[in-house]
This record gives sequence, structure tokens and C-alpha cells, in this order.
Amino acid sequence: MTTVGIGVHEIRVRDDAGAFRLIYVAKFPEAIYVLHAFQKKTRATAGKDLALAKDRYQAVLTKRNS
Repeated sequence: MTTVGIGVHEIRVRDDAGAFRLIYVAKFPEAIYVLHAFQKKTRATAGKDLALAKDRYQAVLTKRNS
């Protein structure tokens, strides 16, 4: 998901309860960081969900570099 950041991936799950997404980054040796998990209500991913994942990704990068 380059819209969130380099190395960020998405897991998509659909079942009887609906569609779910998990946005994560697994390129760092110390951990897999789950940036955001949510249930989708529409076909498009809401901008607020992408913005939240992007902000959390930037926080991970900032913390790792300090």
C-alpha cells in the first residue's frame, strides 16, 4: 500500500459478517506493526482509515529513528 508507506501491506477478509481490512508493516526485524484494522462499510477504503494508518506508520518510523 504505497498510499500509506513503503513496505505497508493489507490483509483482506470477507465473510458473512462483512468485509474487514488489516493494514500492517513487516519490514522491521523487531516486530510486525499493525497500523489499523477495521470493518469496511463501502467499496472504497475511507480516507480517514488510510490517513490513520499513514499517521501510525510515520509514528513507527519516528520512534525507530529516535
